[in-house]
Amino acid sequence: MTSSAASTVFVVDDDALVRAAIQGMLKSVGLRSETFGTPQEFLQSKRVDGPSCLVLDVRLPGVSGLDFQRELAEAGVRIPIIFITGHGDIPMTVKAMKSGAVEFLTKPFRDQDLLDAIHQALDRDRVARQQESALSQLRSRYQTLTAREREVMGLVI
Repeated sequence: MTSSAASTVFVVDDDALVRAAIQGMLKSVGLRSETFGTPQEFLQSKRVDGPSCLVLDVRLPGVSGLDFQRELAEAGVRIPIIFITGHGDIPMTVKAMKSGAVEFLTKPFRDQDLLDAIHQALDRDRVARQQESALSQLRSRYQTLTAREREVMGLVI
């Protein structure tokens, strides 16, 4: 499971009561969270340098969570997303999942279902960060090779 000390769960929901309930539940299991009423507030926040995920309401004033998911992807912001909604349907769920959502939960949902999805999302983000770090190290090592070493490497691989 995920180390909760270094992980952050971001929650974007326009309902303050929902944000408070999720934050309280996360605190009770030792997970750090930050809550926002709008996607814009989330975008203006400081990014953490550790595993994180986003619990995102589908229906927000001014923008849908699905559109925000697309905007994040287009901007290169890679964060696992768990959608929550009070008005979900199958086409909406399919669209979210095809776009990479970890889970799609309909309110009211069980706390354990949300926690399971959060742990899955944090684990997914941790693995992605480890892979990115390993790739970055390989690129750095490759840059130290001479032209001849790169040529030989191309023949070997």
